[in-house]
Amino acid sequence: MLAKTLLSTLSLFAVAATALAAPSKTPGRKVIHPIRHNGAILASTLPISYHGGPIMSGTVNTYIIYYGSWSSSQQSIINDFTTGIGSTSWFNIEKTYHDNSGHTCSGLVNLGGTVVDNYSQGKSLSDNSLPSIVSHAIANGLPTDPNGVYMIVTSGDVSETSGFCTQYCGFHTSGTINGANLKYAFIGDATSCTSACIAPENQSSSPNGDIGVDGLISVYAHELVETISDPYGNAWYDIRGQENADKCAWTFGTESTASNGSKYNIAFGGRQYLIQRNWDASAQTCAQSA
Repeated sequence: MLAKTLLSTLSLFAVAATALAAPSKTPGRKVIHPIRHNGAILASTLPISYHGGPIMSGTVNTYIIYYGSWSSSQQSIINDFTTGIGSTSWFNIEKTYHDNSGHTCSGLVNLGGTVVDNYSQGKSLSDNSLPSIVSHAIANGLPTDPNGVYMIVTSGDVSETSGFCTQYCGFHTSGTINGANLKYAFIGDATSCTSACIAPENQSSSPNGDIGVDGLISVYAHELVETISDPYGNAWYDIRGQENADKCAWTFGTESTASNGSKYNIAFGGRQYLIQRNWDASAQTCAQSA
């Protein structure tokens, strides 16, 4: 009887272990940024580890696809962030990630180019729409760059039907586009779902005077660093499948107050931003700088 009870107990432990196992290491898996009230619960108690996949080292060329209706001032906020973020102490956290071949995520972030897409796939997108958007952007001036990251940012009148605003605020993945395996991310303007995808501090005002775009920037930063340290979903993650920025989702560290009363935690290039912290792989903790 004791042996039977012990066997049953061990079986339960086996089931629990299986439930905690990380998701498939298949390259190209979709990795989401959770909405605010679905953020990680155990993130701070679980270490992150390397699983053998490639990382992005050297300069990261970032291509922004402005999908929908974007003003020049809105584009400037995101362009300025992309141009300057690689030189900050916040981005130095990313340099704690490496592979087993002597490479580290130590390069700068370069704004490789931008393009505006005037609703080529309509205003209601699916996951399957996104490769077509990247392909359309390449046909309209962006290079086919296997070492780059294509950031698809959508205006506030565009929906993504697989769960934007209800399950996630953004995600990154990869796929074969124009004959190359390309990395891309989706991040939407969350004006229509501020409670889900914008920090409470900045839901009535924001550092750069645009609540939707400033909220988007935090998710944008999250997806960018995850793509660099885990471009194909098979490099750096914990046993729950959470990548570095997932483990610090919706935590901002020490905040300062902007002149309009909104909050920020990083400033460069004459602008202020509120962006989520990142996980330091060396210290195994969320950090604001390194």
